[in-house]
Amino acid sequence: MNFEFLSINLSSIVRNLNIILTNFCQVLAVFVIFIGVTKALIIFLKYLLFKPPTPEGFHKSRLAMGYSFSLGLSFLIGASILNTMISSKWDDIARLIVIIAIRTVLNYFLMQAIDNSGESASLNSKQITDLKPNIQQINS
Repeated sequence: MNFEFLSINLSSIVRNLNIILTNFCQVLAVFVIFIGVTKALIIFLKYLLFKPPTPEGFHKSRLAMGYSFSLGLSFLIGASILNTMISSKWDDIARLIVIIAIRTVLNYFLMQAIDNSGESASLNSKQITDLKPNIQQINS
């Protein structure tokens, strides 16, 4: 049995599979971000054209886009890990660490902005519901 041929063939299969998975993760990232931007645009336009002007539409569209950016960044981090998995060069590994660190920091701040936006939107709706009894008392 020729183990050298089997080793070379298996190595090329793993490299090709890695390329396919990396490209698939990158395509998924682009798809998720595209869907999120489209959804955010639809939400924003719906609130802009058909409802009275309030910051709620802006917040909802921003949340939809923020979630898709976060998921897209996660797919890109996965693609970077897959891309570097085959390489055994220290330069590639160092580059991966820097890329993951930057994308993780971006994702952290993005999720913080999403959480803060969600809190402010819930506070605004709570303030509106708190005002309704006062308005009813004034009208009575």
